[in-house]
Amino acid sequence: MNRKLIVFVPREALDGVRAALFEAGAGRIGDYERCSWYTEGTGTFLGGEGTSPSVGRAGREERVAELRLETVFPVERQDEVVAALRRAHPYEEPAFDIYELV
Repeated sequence: MNRKLIVFVPREALDGVRAALFEAGAGRIGDYERCSWYTEGTGTFLGGEGTSPSVGRAGREERVAELRLETVFPVERQDEVVAALRRAHPYEEPAFDIYELV
């Protein structure tokens, strides 16, 4: 069974995050590999006390151009995929969702 990962990344991090996810086992659909989809949007955040944002500064609401990246992965690879995402992503706390596919 597959799951879908949705993560928000700055444009300059897209290729590195995709590569890490694919190496961890994501992006395979049938006989196709490195499958993903992305689109542009704007992310917002306000870093609290003790944060160290890679964009902007703590205590100020930021608006950042980001890409919404989607890919699939086998359920048994979830730990590896999430670990690879966290290592490759430039944000201190990457925003991501995982959905079970039926």
